[in-house]
Amino acid sequence: MVELQQLRVQEVVDSMVKSLERENIWKTQGLMFWCRASCCEDSQAFTQQVHQCIECCPVPLAQVQALVTSELEKFQDHLARCTMHCNDKAKDSIDAGSKELQVKQQLDGCVTKCVDDHMHLIPTMTKKMKEAVLSIGK
Repeated sequence: MVELQQLRVQEVVDSMVKSLERENIWKTQGLMFWCRASCCEDSQAFTQQVHQCIECCPVPLAQVQALVTSELEKFQDHLARCTMHCNDKAKDSIDAGSKELQVKQQLDGCVTKCVDDHMHLIPTMTKKMKEAVLSIGK
């Protein structure tokens, strides 16, 4: 059951990341390449100026990637803390003498609730990331 919940989260997060890449990140990556190409168009520029210009171009993409990574790490950490709480409750129940089947059902229910609660956070997290990507790309 826990594996099923893990797969559920993974599928939704993968879909969200792919959508974010297609709709937002690839545009930022394309702008980086256009920026680098435009750096080379100035025939009056010195080599050092061209190199400095080229080095500045990937900054927005790096910011976008860092933001997405940070948001996903926060989400993952929060979900992990919730499931660790479920594991702790299950261990406490075993120590208190509860039957294994009862503890497994309790654990499965707790993990399912964690996943359900966190699935509701994904649209807000996605919106926040898309807005941030758009503001970085400006």
